[in-house]
Amino acid sequence: MKIVPLAFDSMGVRSMATFVKTKDVSITIDPGVALGPRRYGLPPHPLEIQQMDLLWETVKRYVEKSEIVAVTHYHYDHHNPKEPEILKTKRILLKHPEMNINFSQKRRARHFLSLLERDSVGTSDGARLVEGNTIIEFSNAVPHGTDSKLGYVTMVFVDDGSKTFVHTSDVEGASLEEQINWLLKKDAEVVIMDGPMTYMLGYRYSHESLNGSIENLERLMQGNLKVLVIDHHLARDLKWRDNVSEVFDKARDYGVKVLSAAELAGLRENLLEARRRELYEMDI
Repeated sequence: MKIVPLAFDSMGVRSMATFVKTKDVSITIDPGVALGPRRYGLPPHPLEIQQMDLLWETVKRYVEKSEIVAVTHYHYDHHNPKEPEILKTKRILLKHPEMNINFSQKRRARHFLSLLERDSVGTSDGARLVEGNTIIEFSNAVPHGTDSKLGYVTMVFVDDGSKTFVHTSDVEGASLEEQINWLLKKDAEVVIMDGPMTYMLGYRYSHESLNGSIENLERLMQGNLKVLVIDHHLARDLKWRDNVSEVFDKARDYGVKVLSAAELAGLRENLLEARRRELYEMDI
């Protein structure tokens, strides 16, 4: 199994776009990129816009190589309604547009479906596909983060017979039992997770949720986990490693590698949003 992080926060944009290829099938998960509209009271820096454009071209190249495209929910960093034509010939699996979904995402889902101009599009919630020796399974809808205010997402599991992989979508560290229970059940060797939202710690993300996430990640490490990629919301924090230092400590005990998506891709981290104030001050 080949796992390629295409665009992530540790690579300079808001995204969790990921390409997975087995001997049987290729899939792109969450083909979208976006930028935080305001950070430190500042709009995106030109370097962020440049990086977004660059990585979006990368995502499109990998979508072209894919047979299946999965969209775990309808936030714009996970799908792109401006270029629906890239999905024209693909088998599409979308978060259910009417069930377990909040008003905002339901409206976006209807708009996206109208743009696809397809007779039928599959829904991912609880779905199971078998392609040769590869199994692809989706979780039932789970809350986006620590509650359902921002809606629901579906997680993705891939098993090609030699390796198992999970893409969690936006679970913000999986502090809830309904999130971690599915992950424990799948017991994958490689997990790409949306980490705790520490850049809003004490404001929109609680210390209780952070502690719950750290505890649940230790539970996950007690299984078959070999590589844990934590990124997305977490990588909007320049001190993300310090804020989840216990995860690294526990990972050493269990022999688990903890990486950012940039590191998994063999790239240098490029936390542009977290550096936005610095970029403006440098007048780059």
